[in-house]
Amino acid sequence: MTKEKIIRASIYVFAVVLHVLVFFLVFKTNKIIQEAPENARVMKLTDLQEAPPPEPEVPQVEAIAEKMVETDVAPVQQVLAAGVFLTETYLAMNQVSVPPKFDSGLVMKALVYPPIALRSGIEGKVILELFVDRTGTVQKIVILKEDPPDRGFGEAAVKAFTDRKGVPAYANGEPVSARYRYPVTFKLK
Repeated sequence: MTKEKIIRASIYVFAVVLHVLVFFLVFKTNKIIQEAPENARVMKLTDLQEAPPPEPEVPQVEAIAEKMVETDVAPVQQVLAAGVFLTETYLAMNQVSVPPKFDSGLVMKALVYPPIALRSGIEGKVILELFVDRTGTVQKIVILKEDPPDRGFGEAAVKAFTDRKGVPAYANGEPVSARYRYPVTFKLK
């Protein structure tokens, strides 16, 4: 190598070393950048709109049928005050050994085909949930499914089971209160 090439190489190495030193001195790469902690004494005030107080819960009321049907016999119903629930515990069907039984002949006799559906030639099916107490009396009836809806099938099925008495459900040889699902099918002859 010639003297001139050695000088150029040394200048080149010197320039590279100088650049690396300047880079590390200026940018301080060994420190992790952290955000400054927020001063806890400084509070930001904002306008908040106060939410209205929650409204008290109102018990849900069952929907009333559009067309009222008058009868000579008033149905005997158990009327409870608002907020009062039946205190008896009704077992589910998987907790009883013998389900409640009703005389199907008496139920069919009490079952009245809805006049609106009869005139329209519509058949239907209703699934009721009967709350039968330990004496075998139906205390409460809930319509779980009504197909087709709003044709009077549900009301007719409920009327057929209102105050109906049958054989209670049994669990471990003792009569118990139970919930019982009962399907009612309406067919035209």
